[in-house]
Amino acid sequence: MNPRTGRLDEKISPWNLHANFSIWCCDPTDLPIPAEKPETMRSSLTLVGTLWAFLSLVTALASSTSYFLPYWLFGSQLGKPVSFSTFRRCNYPVRGEGHSLIMVEECGRYASFSAIPSLAWQMCTVVTGAGCALLLLVALAAVLGCCMEELISRMMGRCMGAAQFVGGLLISSGCALYPLGWNSPEIMQTCGNVSNQFQLGTCRLGWAYYCAGGGAAAAMLICTWLSCFAGRNPKPVMLVESIMRNTNSYAMELDHCLKP
Repeated sequence: MNPRTGRLDEKISPWNLHANFSIWCCDPTDLPIPAEKPETMRSSLTLVGTLWAFLSLVTALASSTSYFLPYWLFGSQLGKPVSFSTFRRCNYPVRGEGHSLIMVEECGRYASFSAIPSLAWQMCTVVTGAGCALLLLVALAAVLGCCMEELISRMMGRCMGAAQFVGGLLISSGCALYPLGWNSPEIMQTCGNVSNQFQLGTCRLGWAYYCAGGGAAAAMLICTWLSCFAGRNPKPVMLVESIMRNTNSYAMELDHCLKP
């Protein structure tokens, strides 16, 4: 008892201190758990970048498909239609009984790289194939950029556009080399024996040749220009905000309660 006040002093014990602290600072296990927001798929491309990714895929598929199809050049031999690409052809003559020539109506590639009719077509095969591979690689990365955040920045998009320009340039070079092989004996037999370099004779160019050239031109001109505006600028502030949102709320509440 306090002699001055005449009242009983309450004895302060560790248990009472813990009880008083619990009034002002609740148990962390009783804190409400914030509802987690569902994660949404974010893109690292702008709206222009999405258009760029779509056109990149279209041009890469157009050029690559045309590269593998044997419809670059159309002619006729022994009354049968014949078509060529750089390393494939449809319908070819073989020796039959009595040493007569008969046409085998099927498509296939040449038996070896050296069997391609001319040196120009061999170079065209290598150059065009490298350009198609480069366009396909850039198109794949562009499509992934539509589904993955922070994959393609503004600078990365411009570098990929430069790679597209090189790929389109390689395919265009292959299309320019293609007419240099029209003076080979195999082509001359198909084109009425009057063909020469840059002279088709009785043959005509096929739709696959134009498709490959058109895809290369679109990649060089349109896709390269769109790639300059495809990627988003890096924003470090957004990364910090994302970390702060995911910080444990229990630690923040305890730190607020323990401050004097």
